[in-house]
Amino acid sequence: MTKLLNKALDEVSKLAADEQDSVARWLLDELESERHWDEAFRNFSDKLGNLADEALREHRSGGTCPLDFDNS
Repeated sequence: MTKLLNKALDEVSKLAADEQDSVARWLLDELESERHWDEAFRNFSDKLGNLADEALREHRSGGTCPLDFDNS
């Protein structure tokens, strides 16, 4: 355990039991949220990479054309 985490837990241990439980619930919820977002971004990154590969293949095969913003 790091010194900073140890210090934080030492401070939390000085709180009343219900306050300790509140801090513990908050921390556990935050950790779960981080795991959720890590997984979501990992999946998104894979999908985004696949879409980019598909777009490059389409462009290289002549399936795209330049955008003409003046005549849209």
